[in-house]
Amino acid sequence: MSAPQILGTGRCVPERVVTNDELGRTLDTSDAWIYGRTGIHSRHFCTAETGADLAETAARRAMEAAEVSPGDIGVCLTATCSPDRASPSTACTLQGRLGLPEDTVCFDLNAACAGFLYGVHTAHALLAASPRPYALVVGVEVLSRLLDRTDRNTCVLFGDGAGAAVLRRDEGRQWHTLFGTRADGHAIWVQGPGPERAAIHMDGRAVFRFAIEVVERSIRQLLDAEGCTLDQVDLVVCHQANQRIIDHAAKKLGAREGQFFKNMETYGNTSAASIPIALDELARSGALRPGMRVLCVGFGAGLTWAGMIFQW
Repeated sequence: MSAPQILGTGRCVPERVVTNDELGRTLDTSDAWIYGRTGIHSRHFCTAETGADLAETAARRAMEAAEVSPGDIGVCLTATCSPDRASPSTACTLQGRLGLPEDTVCFDLNAACAGFLYGVHTAHALLAASPRPYALVVGVEVLSRLLDRTDRNTCVLFGDGAGAAVLRRDEGRQWHTLFGTRADGHAIWVQGPGPERAAIHMDGRAVFRFAIEVVERSIRQLLDAEGCTLDQVDLVVCHQANQRIIDHAAKKLGAREGQFFKNMETYGNTSAASIPIALDELARSGALRPGMRVLCVGFGAGLTWAGMIFQW
């Protein structure tokens, strides 16, 4: 049995910071209202930057941390639900910008906020037939272009950013994963091509109910598969959608203080980018060390969810 070993991470967010107070100048909202319901104080919005720009910077930082060159990469996957364009894919754009070999497997995938974990699993599988040993997986979103700026229930939640990881197959490691889909196009969706402007629509209550159910259940399933207890897990990194979702799971599972990482306060919900951004923040702060057992859970539109428990 083999498992992916993450060798390096990177992140990139736009320069522009949008605070709750700024949003309150044009919306019937406030910092207290937003933070009390979500745990978010600010987020980053693109101005001149594109999704490919964010993805490229995050990828370069991950490759530098992993000490690998473009010629070492055999798989390049981008998880996104807000690409700059439908085609060519962001991953293909990265192939050119990074100078990856022409036989590198490159494509985008869309599993919304669970996308990065889908990408890691897919890249790990593709490496089995790759001529080179390393994969690059990037989660990137420019959700600001999909927001209805008049809807205070959605536009205050999301931010832009990218997170990346370089990984390889390690035959001496094991990991456990889970994936799920519950078709519900009315809980959260983005309008497709047509006369109506693309925008995020969400039934907040339905999504919240789904999230608190699936996060707790996924964690229990991963712990059972691993044959360990939550006390034996060093860090839990959930998709950073809402502080109340994470706090609910931590309380129900009897987590110790600080075991469930949270950083939505300064990023908002960055969808597929949230887990790799969190991992990079933890790695660069020294909070993630070799040998640690890490559990990740993503959940979002689809409805989709994914989880993995692995050794750092």
